[in-house]
Amino acid sequence: MSGESAWSVVVPTVGRPSLDVLLRSLAAQEGPRPELVVVVDDRREHAPLEVAEEVRAALPLRVVRSGGRGPAAARNAGWRRTRTAWVAFVDDDVLLPAGWARALQDDLVAAAPGTGAVQGRIEVPLPAGRRPTDWERGTAGLAGAAWITADMAYRRAALEAVGGFDERFPRAFREDADLALRVLDAGWELVRGEHGAVHPVRPADDLASLRQQRGNADDVLMDALHGPGWRERAQAPLGRLPQHAATTAAALAAAGLLAARRPRAAALAGAVWLALTGEFAWRRIAPGPRDGAEVRRMLLTSAAIPPAAVWHRLRAQWRWRRGAPAWPPPLRAVLFDRDGTLVHDVPYNGDPELVEPVDGAAEAVLRVRAAGLATGVVTNQSGVARGLLTREDVDRVNARVGDLLGPFDTVQVCEDGPDEPSTHRKPQPGMVLDAARALGVLPAECALVGDIGADVEAALSAGARGVLVPTPVTREEEVRDAPEVAADLAGALALLLDGTGARAAGAGEGGA
Repeated sequence: MSGESAWSVVVPTVGRPSLDVLLRSLAAQEGPRPELVVVVDDRREHAPLEVAEEVRAALPLRVVRSGGRGPAAARNAGWRRTRTAWVAFVDDDVLLPAGWARALQDDLVAAAPGTGAVQGRIEVPLPAGRRPTDWERGTAGLAGAAWITADMAYRRAALEAVGGFDERFPRAFREDADLALRVLDAGWELVRGEHGAVHPVRPADDLASLRQQRGNADDVLMDALHGPGWRERAQAPLGRLPQHAATTAAALAAAGLLAARRPRAAALAGAVWLALTGEFAWRRIAPGPRDGAEVRRMLLTSAAIPPAAVWHRLRAQWRWRRGAPAWPPPLRAVLFDRDGTLVHDVPYNGDPELVEPVDGAAEAVLRVRAAGLATGVVTNQSGVARGLLTREDVDRVNARVGDLLGPFDTVQVCEDGPDEPSTHRKPQPGMVLDAARALGVLPAECALVGDIGADVEAALSAGARGVLVPTPVTREEEVRDAPEVAADLAGALALLLDGTGARAAGAGEGGA
């Protein structure tokens, strides 16, 4: 496989059983192979992700976590671990048919230099012998959707040019359309390829369609980012929002008139609400199986969906009333690892008198503050779990670091040991996410400077920028794998604030 057509696979997951089916279908492919398969576990809790041993043996598999921030953030955490010219995104609930890898490879080889992405063809099998349910028909709509990342390969250079997925989209909705429009705006072409995946209809409970109304908030964000013409460009029809607004207005009018003791007017408004709700319900019931369970489900959700849709839209309009800044956002905070980065590493240090800043630490932190950026410390302190330190010891040492380098805006400490489940111990993203939350910024508005691979991994998993400043204890593979490396703190700050003074390990290396 040539460097220009080399590809990796990124799979965001929330631990569905279908992940095993997907990975087995990928492992069974004949012909071209991915250079790396990154499975991004986006569950908030720390739980083992079960992957069959035969799958691990067959695939160059890597599992990372992204802290439960949604598929956009998970995909970013995945593709930023790759180095290939192309990144194929597939969802954890699709099946890759025989020949998928070969067809994908052919699509990538045939792609023109200006092609930024190649979309796969989605097949949604519907049940035989009966009419499909409302949920099944909705899923079937994926077969004709434009630029969905259930199966879509992006050129790495295009992802880098636009900063990847916008992590302000928290759901599997519109995040792929937003990326496509930004890639188009950057001058790339999007094409449909010949490779394709099968997207079975996954099970859903009675209120699944009601929860989908949260997507109305994402439509508002699309309005703010791309203007009123985005639907035509993204091939995304408006849907029933105007009817939902009329239905909700009729319901509110009926309630208000009844409260005002105007029963005739209230009855008229109620009749309008009933007629609109009934029309909506019948439109959903008529094409379906019309059995008792489906009719009950449609009646319940058809009454609840209009106000839910309007509520989510109004809430988002208030949130984005001043517009939405372009993605990616500018840097607003720099976080530092403590031991080995800001101060010389004294193993399991609980003595403030032993704290000694590394050369250039004071100047680096001062420069961050002078630039108007927030500062923070994120530090693993497993000595507490090991019984070698107390939390009070750690706090005293942190206070001494603040005395010598100036006060930090947030200090995050993880006391977990290396052998216990943890969502916060680096390389997990928890401390970075907590630091961003404490500072009131997005994780993508943060950078983390550290001396080992776990620091960079924590940053990437959280959606932050990670810069490695190696020391004699830094392993060669950690330097090789880091996306950005600086010789010292001054170089790291030059890279973050000026864009100079260090090297970006992944930039321009597609397929190398």
